[in-house]
Amino acid sequence: MAISHPSFGTIDDKRVIVFDTTLRDGEQSPGFSMNLEEKLRMAEALAELGVDVMEAGFPIASQGDFESVLSIAQRFAKDGPVVCGLSRSAPGDILRAVEAVKPAARQRIHTFLSTSDLHMRVKLRMSREEVLEAITKSVSLARNHVADVEWSAEDGSRTDPEFLCRCVEAAIKAGATTINIPDTVGYAVPDDLKRIFTMLRERVPGADGVIFSTHNHDDLGLAVANTLAAIEAGARQVEATINGIGERAGNASLEEVAMALRTRADVMPYTTGIVTQNILRTSRLLATITSFDVQPNKAIVGRNAFAHESGIHQDGVLKDKTTYEIMTPESVGWSTNSLVMGKHSGRAAFRDKLATLGYTLGDNQLNDAFRRFKDLADRKKVVYDEDIVALVDDEVVRAQDRLKLLALTVATGMGTRPTASLAVEIDGEKVEAVAGGDGAVDATFNALQQVVPHQATLKLYAVQSVTGGTDAQARVTVRLEEEGKLVDGQGADTDTIIASARAYVHALNKLLAKRSRTAPPEMMRSA
Repeated sequence: MAISHPSFGTIDDKRVIVFDTTLRDGEQSPGFSMNLEEKLRMAEALAELGVDVMEAGFPIASQGDFESVLSIAQRFAKDGPVVCGLSRSAPGDILRAVEAVKPAARQRIHTFLSTSDLHMRVKLRMSREEVLEAITKSVSLARNHVADVEWSAEDGSRTDPEFLCRCVEAAIKAGATTINIPDTVGYAVPDDLKRIFTMLRERVPGADGVIFSTHNHDDLGLAVANTLAAIEAGARQVEATINGIGERAGNASLEEVAMALRTRADVMPYTTGIVTQNILRTSRLLATITSFDVQPNKAIVGRNAFAHESGIHQDGVLKDKTTYEIMTPESVGWSTNSLVMGKHSGRAAFRDKLATLGYTLGDNQLNDAFRRFKDLADRKKVVYDEDIVALVDDEVVRAQDRLKLLALTVATGMGTRPTASLAVEIDGEKVEAVAGGDGAVDATFNALQQVVPHQATLKLYAVQSVTGGTDAQARVTVRLEEEGKLVDGQGADTDTIIASARAYVHALNKLLAKRSRTAPPEMMRSA
């Protein structure tokens, strides 16, 4: 049965709306915060991916979050996905969210309130009747300002069924157009989700006129399974994140849900608007921005997702790929040709390769990336797709950084104290420093500390190889902590010391951004 919705018009019953919350729930993961420039880049990538609704942030949480949501709304003032702002049930929250999403061509307010007995007693200290009254008032206020209102029952999967029906009925009567039942703590199993959504659709008056949404956390590793179960029971909006990031164990992975629906259309005949060929580039962009790599065996986007080492598997794939591959690498953005280019490759071929990998660069960015590619090709015998992705992400994502590494020389050897000499650019001004240390990396980090004085402590230093071989690029991850604030930086280069310097500089840029940001108030973040 088709449903009429203020943001989407008439929606066929086979169409599943994809609600991406990477910029809100995903960013609430410890260490995953993004600055305004990074959020805008991610928002544009999500729009190109084809998400229907983009939850841009929690405007009341801080001035920075408000400005991020406002900027994203302005970016999609003429067209693009629905831009959504999260709010609690308090009038101030709702009005702040209204102000933030106002410039968008299509706006949504997403307001939530806890409905489980545990949350009402311990967190809200409200009675059931008080919760019902708050639902009515908050949804009505939001609906007075925007036509598209989503209401969420926080901890809905652990809510008394009878009371959950009353809450959903109140939200629908007050004007909610989407009803979300989150498995906030990742407690449910698929049968729970089927039971809940079937019950609500059968028992709640007006349920046939709204879209039901499912939002699942992965504490038991069941987020994707629960999401698919909810779809089978009538949910027609899925809330998910790129790479499955989110609070605690994360959220349902958008790419896994999308490809499950596409691959198993025989048993789940539903469609989405996701451009699946853009999945890998979006995943990699997020990994670069947040400095958190995807695990190698991650479904769809992990580097081993289409790799075959077993001789039996290799033999089968060589004869017919479908023997061990249920989807094609190209369908999600992987290239089947891992050996891409070398030092004799020209600019046109490089641009074409970037397009194949999902990148569109301006002339200045292309020139900078091509220069770095040539430098890399002179040092490596073989240049792989992963090498190009690493250097382009390093170039493009950090183009707006205040601090840039210009030069680095390290003198070290047995019986001598390592010394690092470097030059950096800070807000357009060149600064040089020299420092010693217990090793080449320590000396480099000491020199950078002279350039940007700070009291941050090094919490993590990790090195991994981007590809194989002794000439492989090293990808270094650095984690710094200053006054309780954690920042992560990444850098890649065939020289591990240079990669380390790039990672440290990346982390320092995030540290500078955090220093300039107003500390957010203590918030009850959820759903």
